[in-house]
Amino acid sequence: MHDRDLLQTHHGTDELRRHTEEIGREFLSGFEAVERIDRPAVSCFGSARSPEGSRPYELARETGRLFAEAGWAVVTGGGPGVMEAANRGCREGGGLSVGFNIELPHEQGSNPYVDLALTFDHFYARKTMFVKAAEGFCVFPGGFGTADELFESLTLIQTGKVLHFPVVLVGEAYWTPLLEWVRRSALADGMVSPDDLALLTLTDDPRIAVETVLDAFAAGNGRDDPHAPGKADAQ
Repeated sequence: MHDRDLLQTHHGTDELRRHTEEIGREFLSGFEAVERIDRPAVSCFGSARSPEGSRPYELARETGRLFAEAGWAVVTGGGPGVMEAANRGCREGGGLSVGFNIELPHEQGSNPYVDLALTFDHFYARKTMFVKAAEGFCVFPGGFGTADELFESLTLIQTGKVLHFPVVLVGEAYWTPLLEWVRRSALADGMVSPDDLALLTLTDDPRIAVETVLDAFAAGNGRDDPHAPGKADAQ
């Protein structure tokens, strides 16, 4: 595991240089893969543990299909569960299905519905490509990794690193408790602003999820983002 070795041990200058060069090559490969996406794209996230037939799986599948029918590409982490569902729906809708996978201790195999695939060794390079490739995120029920992608996207928007970048939470019953905590604790204590909550759309309807992203993309046109960049908790 490249990241584990890099983060847990001390290194000499030559070894650090080797690690840095490997990371640089991985970023370059990722950027080159993104350049092969010939249309607007959305990144979809959610649990690898959601089986076919479950509500998150079927919501992601339908969302992927609708994006494909609108002429968009769908980008996922390339694995099973929600990732498979979104890629599958995209394939069924005739779109470009993209999977950015990751090498893990317990192998996460690529799902069979990916047209353009790349496997990463480093999480941070992979996460950059999810943002680089996409015009917005659709976030389905998931665990720590899904929450990580969600909050990273919100921080990038809050600090003005990306503009006109909609984030749609798909699954009202799943995500409502998180939003209630944000309002009750983070907002009430001044840790976030009311404008920050406006960065999120909550829905159970794949059509609303797709329309939200498409509308934000159409409204962009190079104009300034209506949400003024704010100061993140960590700089």
